[in-house]
Amino acid sequence: MQNLVVLLWLGLLAISCRSQDSGTGSSLQGSEPDNTEGAEEEDPFYKSPVNKLAAAISNFGFDLYRQQSSQAPSSNILLSPFSIATALSGLSLGAGERTEDIISRALFYDMLNKAEIHSTYKELLASIAASPKGLKSAFRLIMERRLRMKIGFVNELDKAYGVRPRVLSGNTRADLQEINNWVQQRTGGKVTRFLGEIPTGLSILLLGAAYFKGQWVTRFDTKLTKQQDFHLDEDRTVKVPMMSAPQTVLKYGFDSELDCKIAQLHLTGSTSAMFFLPQSVTQNMTLIEESLTSEFIHDIDKQLKTVQAVLSLPRLTMTSETRLASTLQAMRLQALFSTPDFSKISAKPVKVSHVQHKVVLELTEDGAGSTSTPETEAERLNFTIEYHLDRPFLFVLRDNETGALLFIGKILNPQSA
Repeated sequence: MQNLVVLLWLGLLAISCRSQDSGTGSSLQGSEPDNTEGAEEEDPFYKSPVNKLAAAISNFGFDLYRQQSSQAPSSNILLSPFSIATALSGLSLGAGERTEDIISRALFYDMLNKAEIHSTYKELLASIAASPKGLKSAFRLIMERRLRMKIGFVNELDKAYGVRPRVLSGNTRADLQEINNWVQQRTGGKVTRFLGEIPTGLSILLLGAAYFKGQWVTRFDTKLTKQQDFHLDEDRTVKVPMMSAPQTVLKYGFDSELDCKIAQLHLTGSTSAMFFLPQSVTQNMTLIEESLTSEFIHDIDKQLKTVQAVLSLPRLTMTSETRLASTLQAMRLQALFSTPDFSKISAKPVKVSHVQHKVVLELTEDGAGSTSTPETEAERLNFTIEYHLDRPFLFVLRDNETGALLFIGKILNPQSA
């Protein structure tokens, strides 16, 4: 795990009120000893099998994001890797030893108790699906026309993951309608028309869909949401609806190695949004992206400090539809698309041919409380920082109880989101 050096209080003790966002303050080096080595074994958080599993598949999610971002460096990125990880984990139940090992390595299952993975996944799914979290996640395996599947695989998949594969009937219109209706129902009606058509040459299609409706612990005043400039680069701006909170409480820190300001806002259902804002509008985010791991995010969560802030961020209502077959193939999973061993699924040779992902995210003014009550630590401060997401940024939505990565996104232009 990368050695975390988060410089908290980023000049907060050395600069005057509200000067932070101008970048004129100097950073203060942290004086705490480096205790990060072996943190995964020592941290009580990772003693829970569910949390260990969540960390593993979240690390897969960060890998998936990095690969997708490298393939589309100038585009907005929005993924809910949990749904794709679940599809792969369920698929592994039908794999022979060689192919199962390939999937296990991609999902970082190497350090987990292999005998407990699927039963633990069932617990994780139950926790993530809890209604207060606002997440509706769905996965399914779509099988080629009239494939005769082995009943043992079907039953194991249903027992651990609560879903049965869909075998195409050959009636294209009926198959398409059933798949789209199923996804729509599983996502509370929010992810619609998942497939425009049944892909040609389909052998196994991995389906991943998700919807997240964020509810802030403290809601934003809609009267303060106004069209403001979002800086695409040094010369270009676009007008976007920017939500504002003139006095709020958030967790904050600065990482001098990544040269970015980090803020965390809590949502209802024990979830949170962590924002990574580079100092410069033209700053490449690759270094930030390469640093992302489940353990890194967990360490940041523990080290950020509670502050009072003037806050503004874009109102986000995003839909993203992505074909991920080439992305997974670039992640050492190419064998799943060529000559895999799925003999536990069917006597007929089958392979992954398509990976379809569609997600919807809503981060609007909605929230539970109408006013922000400063926490004790923030209340002692006699100054306020400014944190404005008015230039390209990266964000992570996380389940605080398990550490599971729910959504990850890079916003280069909210207007095209």
